Amino acid sequence: MTGPRIGSVCSGYAGLDMAVQTVLGGSVAWHSDPDPGAAAILAHHWPDVPNLGDLTAADWPQVEPVDIYTGGYPCQPFSYAGARKGTTDDRHIWPHIAHSVRVLRPRILFFENVTGHVSLGLDAVLTDLAALRFNAEWLTVHASGVGAPHPRERLFVLAVAENADSATVHQWGQSAPGQEEGRGARPHLGRRGRVAAAHAGHGHIAERARAQGREGRERPTVRPLTRRRGTVDEWGRYAPAVARWEAVTGRTAPRATDDRGRLSPVFVEWLMGLEDGHVTAVPGLSRTAQLRALGNGVVPQQAAFAFAELLHRAGLADRLGLAA
Repeated sequence: MTGPRIGSVCSGYAGLDMAVQTVLGGSVAWHSDPDPGAAAILAHHWPDVPNLGDLTAADWPQVEPVDIYTGGYPCQPFSYAGARKGTTDDRHIWPHIAHSVRVLRPRILFFENVTGHVSLGLDAVLTDLAALRFNAEWLTVHASGVGAPHPRERLFVLAVAENADSATVHQWGQSAPGQEEGRGARPHLGRRGRVAAAHAGHGHIAERARAQGREGRERPTVRPLTRRRGTVDEWGRYAPAVARWEAVTGRTAPRATDDRGRLSPVFVEWLMGLEDGHVTAVPGLSRTAQLRALGNGVVPQQAAFAFAELLHRAGLADRLGLAA
């Protein structure tokens, strides 16, 4: 049995790809990320996987079709940390993503963004997906829900093509390694919703969000901590959260700051649930480039939980052999 072929846009350090592979296995056919730091990380870990670069300039009819398409597209147009220009922001590239989906026709789409997207722009995304004949589910999950010592609430969207072949999807389930890892302990799920293919209307999701009081500021990320060597309580009141994430990741928490008292990229890498050196051991990456890549990334364990949860809600659990 062969697993799904995965293609990703706005790939970053490939956190979404890793999440999909945790749940369903499979292999990556191509990445797409023009950022020099992200490109260096991708080339270091996946030297044989092509990087298409700028997705807005890609020749999509010539790109290899894939089964699963992932993307953590730019959050700046929707984030409460910015001007929230939405579709008028120059960094709004969703229409290009929709075009690539129209050309490639993957069976499953998996996207990630900030929670500010729920009240700004998500309605248009879901409308486009419906017009492309995809049934969509979405939810928000905190990274702390899977054990991370920081909240980092994020929006995840799963869309399944109406004509997704049942036999092929079942075949992926037979070849997937350890699907139960994608679910783990069930954290509290935040906002959620669904839209059926060809039945979405502009403003529907935004109106639902406002009606349920979901307009609010995103939670802040964790602040750097100062670690005191040689003490039992080196993390103070954060010790239980740190210990929990150490148990989940199997890695001892590194120092939060470097020898100059600055936030350590190695610590942030640990906070994001990555293997030691996934970003920080890539040759030629400056500290600034490392922190940029890590700040733009997704916690793979959080994304894996969201992916598996959404597959359950989409009615694909039995076909994929996922545990209840």
